[in-house]
Amino acid sequence: MWADGDNAIGGWLSIPATLSAEVMARAGFDYVCVDTQHGTVEYQITVELIRAIEHGGSIPIVRVPWNEPGIIGKMLDAGAEGVIIPMVNTPEEAEAAVKACRYAPDGGSRSFGPTIGRIRRPDYVEWARDNIAVIPMIETKQAVDNLPEILSVPGIDAVYVGPADLSLTLDLPPANNDGSPAFDEAYTRIVDECQKVGVMPGCHATGPLVPKRFQQGFRMVTATADQLALGAGAAASLAAARADVTGDDDHGGSLY
Repeated sequence: MWADGDNAIGGWLSIPATLSAEVMARAGFDYVCVDTQHGTVEYQITVELIRAIEHGGSIPIVRVPWNEPGIIGKMLDAGAEGVIIPMVNTPEEAEAAVKACRYAPDGGSRSFGPTIGRIRRPDYVEWARDNIAVIPMIETKQAVDNLPEILSVPGIDAVYVGPADLSLTLDLPPANNDGSPAFDEAYTRIVDECQKVGVMPGCHATGPLVPKRFQQGFRMVTATADQLALGAGAAASLAAARADVTGDDDHGGSLY
């Protein structure tokens, strides 16, 4: 999609349930990310979630707990087709992230053993060269300041903004802080620097922020998460039910 100039819209998983993973994938998201950093998801269920995402017709990616080669390789071996890597603040940390995702001789140090990947792809090494997405997170002021050097590291396909952590380092509340000059300037710089070198900028967003982020130049936007969608859907159904009941004069607002 990126090669064709298209944008990618994604979903996010923090609930360790294959049913919700498949539901999210079948909703039509271009990718679905399993969050093993802040979610409640452990490794064994991650393997099953990846399979459920693929079964549902979406691309499985994983946010790993940290920039550590062992867990990055393990998630890729489980079938993840991209890895979002937290707190990449320097070019040296970006190099480490790329090395963990790539095989030799392509500048990588990933150990060979794609347990799930080669079940589906006998040519996994060749396939991985062009299809595994390396996605460092830019989520601190330090990372934004170092962005040109980070983006100069070969092998980075996209970067992913964590608005809450970035905001904290800008002395703002942990959220999207549109309208704050420091926040807006950081987002503008991220997009501008990515466009210079052909790296895809990505981020979290919800509701009206989704089209806004695409208008700003982001190419990868996660529009909702399983926990968020479940809560919003339940609240909307409850509100609608209460409105219907309240409007029933025969029962005076009661179900009985």
